[in-house]
Amino acid sequence: MNRSQFKTLSKTLLILIPMVVLQSCGFLNKTMEKVGIGKNGGGDIAGDGLDGLANGEIIATARKGYKQTAPTGMVLIPSGSYTMGQADQDILSSRVSMNKRVTINPFYMDDTEITNIEYRTFVNYMFADSVSVLGEEYITSKLSPDSTVWSRDFSYHNGDQMTEYYFSSPAFDTYPVVGVSWDAAQYFSDWRTKSYNAFREENSQFKSPRFRLPSEAEWEWAARGGKEGAKYPWGNPYVANGKGCFLANFKPYRGNYRADGYSYTAPSNSFNTNDFGLYNMAGNVSEWTQDAYSESYMAITWDLNPVYDDPDEPRKVIKGGSWKDVAYFLETGTTTFEYRSTTRSYIGFRNVMDRLGSIPGRE
Repeated sequence: MNRSQFKTLSKTLLILIPMVVLQSCGFLNKTMEKVGIGKNGGGDIAGDGLDGLANGEIIATARKGYKQTAPTGMVLIPSGSYTMGQADQDILSSRVSMNKRVTINPFYMDDTEITNIEYRTFVNYMFADSVSVLGEEYITSKLSPDSTVWSRDFSYHNGDQMTEYYFSSPAFDTYPVVGVSWDAAQYFSDWRTKSYNAFREENSQFKSPRFRLPSEAEWEWAARGGKEGAKYPWGNPYVANGKGCFLANFKPYRGNYRADGYSYTAPSNSFNTNDFGLYNMAGNVSEWTQDAYSESYMAITWDLNPVYDDPDEPRKVIKGGSWKDVAYFLETGTTTFEYRSTTRSYIGFRNVMDRLGSIPGRE
């Protein structure tokens, strides 16, 4: 083999080897389509857009112009696999925090809990547009936050200031909404979906997946921030940094609520984010998830995108711990519940949205 032949062979291998690698990862077909090479070896054919037929053959190709982007205030949570469940000793010996490896698809998630100002927008629209359908009493009693939770949740507690001002005052606009039931959170998610897709339809955009509550498994995966076995969203094993500053809003020192900087809730973007860019996945307010509560959750759910959706079970899973909880409830694997119609001064929520189609980073 002379030098000229060797150079030719080398160039051929430089072309073929990357093509083989790309083919093995599933990229080659898409690359070929972009340059006009279809599965029949021909170029792009402008067929009938109505039925996708040309010359009696099906030539329909992927519709152009679709690219899913993160809605305002949401971040992309990548797909991954992790060991779900308690990352440390279950001090309550409840035996419901068994561990199991699960795999989660990518999704978008609100980077903060839903705030008072965001939820007030929803309530205002309900009063403006839906009174004739739902009735003022339903909107007031079922959808509006229950401000009496601040006085009702705790015995002999002076919650008058929070009762009167927490949802109504501009001072608390960016604080997480509380006093909202699981059912009201579902209604908010449906309204948010309809509003978002109505705008997209008016502007000739493709329909978006719906906003919804996260599953327990999605919530826990997001809270860990990609850290395998993370006890807290920031990692292990402490609730304060090297300077002694607490990393979340909770109940340290057996009752010194003010030690972390806030006696009650904190603004929804307080403290540092985890590695996925999410605020307050531990503390501040506990968060509703989609799942019904079951002591047998690990045994009865699948290990790919698990969710336990039982409409007849009134207990719904809450995660993350809150401003009034000790550190145990801040752990990513700790699971508790509340009844779906119950409102509390320490439970809020955030939304997620499915990421459809291609895996981010492989477009």
